[in-house]
Amino acid sequence: MRCALTIAYDGTHFLGSQTQKSSSNTILGNLEHVLHKLHIDSKIIASGRTDRGVHATGQVCHINLPEFWNDLTKLKKVLNEMLPNSILIKHIKEVDDEFHARYSAKKRVYRYLIKQGESNPFEDNYFTFIDSVDFKRIEKNIKLFRGEFDFKYFMKTGSDINSTCRTIYKAFTYEHKGYIVLNFEGNGFLRSQIRLIVGALLTLDTSEIIEKLQCKENHKLKPAKCNGLYLAKIKY
Repeated sequence: MRCALTIAYDGTHFLGSQTQKSSSNTILGNLEHVLHKLHIDSKIIASGRTDRGVHATGQVCHINLPEFWNDLTKLKKVLNEMLPNSILIKHIKEVDDEFHARYSAKKRVYRYLIKQGESNPFEDNYFTFIDSVDFKRIEKNIKLFRGEFDFKYFMKTGSDINSTCRTIYKAFTYEHKGYIVLNFEGNGFLRSQIRLIVGALLTLDTSEIIEKLQCKENHKLKPAKCNGLYLAKIKY
């Protein structure tokens, strides 16, 4: 039986989401370890990877369950008891055998959270703190990213991909209880693309962003910190 798992996690102390040969301290590494204890040897396929320190409220994976695991309510309960508190299985549901967590996905939604002022030890892992933010400028410039573009100047080098073109359907920001929320919905995102977009919104002027989007000038840019980024939802 093929099942889809919706997972939330605090990525602060993990080396990203994907399994690694050099370390088991990843989101899927921990999940794989627990599944093996339950005699579930299926490969875990995620909708996409998140980097070290990045969080998720709606990551999706699929696995194939052996016949003796047919009580999904019980499986969810057992997994959450065995996994670290920083990883939560929100939902488990049966899906068609053709379902693929990555390739069946139509849209992906990310959020980036910013707070103005000095950081504090209770929120520092979950928000990017900035002394002063020009919200009006961000509100205007974030709209520039809506549409289909070649984002080769908005990705980390070393990515093994066939195309750097992506479509962003929604890009907007709003303020909520002292926080600034940046929301992005697209058909897919390149490695560190969101963090580089946020970095551009925080440091570049309008003309520089346009030049990078048009691949005319690759203005120097640092990605925004990882701790403010959340994989929010996968749409199928």
